[in-house]
Amino acid sequence: MKRVLTFLSLCGLLYTTGCTHHEEEKEEETKFMVTSPLKSDTTVTNQYVCQVRSIQHIELRALEKGYLQKIFVDEGQVVKQGQIMFQILPIQYQAELQKAQAEANFAEVEYKNTKSLADSNIVSKAELALAKAKLDKAQAEVTVAKVHLGFTEIRAPFTGIMDHFYVREGSLLNEGDLLTTISDNSKMWVYFNVPEAEYLNYKTHTQQENMDHVNLLMANQQVFDYPGVVKTIEADFNNETGNIAFRATFPNPKGLLRHGETGNIQMTLPLRNALIIPQKATFEVLEKKYVYVLDKDDKIRSREVVVAAELPHIFVIKSGLKPDDKILLEGLRQVKENEKIHYKFVKPDSVINNLSLYAE
Repeated sequence: MKRVLTFLSLCGLLYTTGCTHHEEEKEEETKFMVTSPLKSDTTVTNQYVCQVRSIQHIELRALEKGYLQKIFVDEGQVVKQGQIMFQILPIQYQAELQKAQAEANFAEVEYKNTKSLADSNIVSKAELALAKAKLDKAQAEVTVAKVHLGFTEIRAPFTGIMDHFYVREGSLLNEGDLLTTISDNSKMWVYFNVPEAEYLNYKTHTQQENMDHVNLLMANQQVFDYPGVVKTIEADFNNETGNIAFRATFPNPKGLLRHGETGNIQMTLPLRNALIIPQKATFEVLEKKYVYVLDKDDKIRSREVVVAAELPHIFVIKSGLKPDDKILLEGLRQVKENEKIHYKFVKPDSVINNLSLYAE
């Protein structure tokens, strides 16, 4: 009987020890990590969908009617300013020039004869003036014929890249028919739209030099090697979208960018004395973001926050928090509203550094 009592006492001792150890583990598990918002200078990068345009992109059209006799260039070729590109059959215009030149020669002879007679007072000065007018008219018609003949040679208006052809050799052209397009890609104009609220923030809180320089994220998710400069902001907002158009100019020395490309403009702006918190300290309810804030009694209470900007792993807070607030960092799903918790405070800069985030 004594052996039985001794065994039961031993079991009770082991059970009591196990329970105590379990309660200690449970108490250890319910100690939550708490931190505060970090007030610091940082940067935020906004992205905007953009369209890439050549600094010059024009259509080349026929200025005269006729058959396309010769094409001297190829699609995609780089052409120099003044280089001949197309030749329209010039026979008709050469004949018109010869006819005009002959009439001008005749008018010149007639004028010289009339002038000789006028010098001898055989004819009146009025008749001499009429002969001079006929000569001027004939010479003007020669000039017009030369212009029409010159229009049969279509030359590059500037150095650029040829697009595809809309006609082939032997095609019958009418005046105004589209032949091809040509692009000057030495510099590129990149257009992007900025919402009204962000435009106002840029203009009121950002120095001009910080707005000027932007980067281009290309369609292959690579950043273009050369930064661009914002040169133009349109005068009016689009009433339908609430946006205003910006235009940035990018150098394109390697010719990588082409007319019609798309991408994203990256505009990096500094934020002074920004209030930042880890994204994992927030939760969302009905598309609104909340954090758990500790009150003076160490009870947690949910509070809505307004996010001014989103960076990798962190939020920049616009309103809802103060620098001395204590917020729950982890275990958001393990607590309830107004619950008193045990916590361990972690310094904000330590939290941010452990997230491997950039913050100036």
